[in-house]
Amino acid sequence: MQTIETRSQHLCFGGIQGFYQHDSSIIGLPMRFSVYQPPQSMSEQVPTLFFLAGLTCTEETFMIKAGAQRLAAEYGLMLVTMDTSPRDTGIPGETDTWDFGAGAGFYLDATQAPWSNHYQMASYITQELRELILKTFPADPNRLGIFGHSMGGHGALTLALKNPSMYQSVSAFSPITAPIHCPWGQKAFSHYLGDNTDSWRNYDATALIENGARIPALLVDQGLNDQFLSDQLHPDRFEAACLNAGQELLLRRHNDYDHGYYFISTFMADHLAHHRDLLANR
Repeated sequence: MQTIETRSQHLCFGGIQGFYQHDSSIIGLPMRFSVYQPPQSMSEQVPTLFFLAGLTCTEETFMIKAGAQRLAAEYGLMLVTMDTSPRDTGIPGETDTWDFGAGAGFYLDATQAPWSNHYQMASYITQELRELILKTFPADPNRLGIFGHSMGGHGALTLALKNPSMYQSVSAFSPITAPIHCPWGQKAFSHYLGDNTDSWRNYDATALIENGARIPALLVDQGLNDQFLSDQLHPDRFEAACLNAGQELLLRRHNDYDHGYYFISTFMADHLAHHRDLLANR
């Protein structure tokens, strides 16, 4: 079993909020993650949700800002989140911009050097971190969900669509749903995946739906005062693809809400209830 370094633990709503680090064999570097264990996990395995955060975030952002622990304690849900990229890889230019490189791993497996040496976030989350959580914490392997925000919403959707038997519940806040059509995605994919745009479709939620991938009933919330809505997120494209394909989707649009954690925390209860209900009787 891998050695996990406990960086800190805190009593929170009767459960334990912990921050951890381990040496990742897939990333080839230390990776940080955080886990909230609800009170119910002290005596039984519990449903577990993986949250993927957005650009510039870390393994701490969601746990500090989302206000999720109180509800997770009530519903008996374990929460797991991880850093958004490898760190301190030594790759030139890794920290030059906020929307690419460090803090912007886009939850994919890079195929292009030098990024391919360490930027293997898709495999890290679906293989190594998943196995680490299941072996080390009281997570029920048959009741796993995934959700995320912005870049992390993109990650949650694509990882679920590419691994349909792994996650039994999925949701997203303000996800990048068609990255091949937005500046963030085009910048990241061209560096991580190369110039063959056909390969980009493997990490585009809209394209995956168009190609026949399916996931459980999906909840997506989008603020209409989101500064990135028109250029980066493209929920209309995703909605149309889901409608055409018969993918069950509840896309809720909210007047005046923006892209940040005030929006996320407002609707967190709905998302946790969505996951609780889908995972309850499995």
